[in-house]
Amino acid sequence: MKALVYYDTKNAKVEEISEPRLTAGTIKVKVEYAGICGTDLHEYMHRSFVTEDKMILGHEFTGEVVEVGANVTRFKLGDRVAVEPIWGCGECAACKKGNYNTCPDMKSYGIHENGGFAEYVVVKEENVYLLPEGLSYELAALVEPTAVVLHAVRNSEFRVGDKVAIFGAGPIGLLLSETLRAAGASKIFVVEVNEKRRELAKQLGADIVIDPSQEDAVKVIQEMTNGGVDVAYDAAGIEVTFNNALECTKPNGEFMVVSVFSKPISYHPATQLISEKKITASLGYNFIFSEVIDLLAKGSINAEPVITNRISLEDIVEQGFEKLINDKNECKILVRP
Repeated sequence: MKALVYYDTKNAKVEEISEPRLTAGTIKVKVEYAGICGTDLHEYMHRSFVTEDKMILGHEFTGEVVEVGANVTRFKLGDRVAVEPIWGCGECAACKKGNYNTCPDMKSYGIHENGGFAEYVVVKEENVYLLPEGLSYELAALVEPTAVVLHAVRNSEFRVGDKVAIFGAGPIGLLLSETLRAAGASKIFVVEVNEKRRELAKQLGADIVIDPSQEDAVKVIQEMTNGGVDVAYDAAGIEVTFNNALECTKPNGEFMVVSVFSKPISYHPATQLISEKKITASLGYNFIFSEVIDLLAKGSINAEPVITNRISLEDIVEQGFEKLINDKNECKILVRP
């Protein structure tokens, strides 16, 4: 079969490899679509989390069941499914509380075991979710990033009627905007330098979009909210967005980090201290895939505009990774093996 084999930083190739084999309790999925995530891009540019050479990347994927292993009871050939890529050790304090997303030994398809940038992938039955008939494979490929967003909203102190700000309008920022709209935010600010992504933000729940290269985003938000938003989210992951998001949060409000930062940053604790602002973080998700599938199937969350391109697996390096690095008009690119 064809698969994207990752060797190291900036070294990934589409190659012919052997199809994966089933073991007891596993399912073989013919991949229909796999989304390129910011984590995939981060690993392509700066290897950080991938543990083995010749890893097949890709953790946002969906497809059809083509083979089931011994002891599999919930799925059959032809089932349309989405795959939750992460799992914990099951024994640590975090796992025993149900927080397998913060397990110190958390594992993921596409990082620690072969993932979805391939024609076929073998996954554990407990990580597989059946798709309803009305949910397309394309939209189902967005279940994983939407789960990240819904988990962040649930973990934050957001309440219906709150004013919120989102810094960064990549896939996570855009899905945050749309999810917060669905959850009842009264005013949604999105701060983004790229014009096309600002336009997408308008389609996905944002009331006010701000170009920080042209306006002082913090000043605009503070003036329009009488002192700051209830909750601000950093979905960009750079020093300026961290500090601006914190600054535009109202006294006693919350600033939540949702993005992955590629390098350390500096901030002045006094900004937080003098107004008792809370800094929190959200990582991944837990026990939420079923709800996300239902929300997408019902249309409660409109995620379709986030998809800006569909490409073949053969083109994933040049038309996927390299394009996302160099063309910020792109947002979510789906790969079809």
